[in-house]
Amino acid sequence: MSAASNAYGLWGLVLLNSAVFILFAFSFFKPTTTRDWRSFGAFSAFVVALFVEMYGFPLTLYLLAGWLQTRYPGLDLFSHDAGHLWSTLLGESGNPHFGLLHLLSYALIGGGFWLLSNAWHVLYHAQRRGELARSGPYARLRHPQYLAFVLILLGFLLQWPTLLTLLMFPVLLLMYGRLARSEEREMETRFGEVYRHYAERTPRFLPKLGRG
Repeated sequence: MSAASNAYGLWGLVLLNSAVFILFAFSFFKPTTTRDWRSFGAFSAFVVALFVEMYGFPLTLYLLAGWLQTRYPGLDLFSHDAGHLWSTLLGESGNPHFGLLHLLSYALIGGGFWLLSNAWHVLYHAQRRGELARSGPYARLRHPQYLAFVLILLGFLLQWPTLLTLLMFPVLLLMYGRLARSEEREMETRFGEVYRHYAERTPRFLPKLGRG
C-alpha cells in the first residue's frame, strides 16, 4: 500500500507534466482556426488522461488488478514501474525506462515534436505570403502536423498504455483524418489547380520512400 501511495496521488506532477507537454506543443502548433483548436484540444485531452493515470490515479491497473495478479503473482502491482504495462506483458526484466519500447517511445515523441516545429515554421511563412505551403515537410506530405501529433501520441502509448488512451487513439486518428479532408477542401477552393496538382503528387499522411 505504501508503494501505491508513493507512486500515485502526485497531482502536482500531473499538472506539471501536462502543462509542460501541452505548452510545448502549443509553442510549435499555435492554433488559430476552429479546426486547429479541435486538433490541439484532442491532443491535450489525451495528454491529461495519460498523466492522470501515470501519476494521479492508476485506473487501468485497478481494473486489471485481478488478471495481472493471477498472471504475474510476483508483480508489485501499484509500483510506478508496473504502469509500464508493455514491459510486464512482454516479460521484460530490469528497469522499464531502459527497455527497447521505452527508448523507441522517446524517438517517436522527439521526432513528432521536431516534425511539428518544422511544419509550423513552413506553414507560418507560407500563410504570411498568402501561398500554399509546399516546402520542407510539406514537400513530402500534405499534413505533416497531424502526422506529428500521431507520432507523439503513439510514443506515449508505447511508454505508458492505459485503457482510456488506447480507446482515444483510434478516435483521434479518425478525427485527424476528417480534419485533414476538411482542410483539403478549403485549400482546393482557395488555390484551385495549384492545390490539385500538389495533392496529386504529394501523399496525405505517409511520405513516399525514396527521392520521388
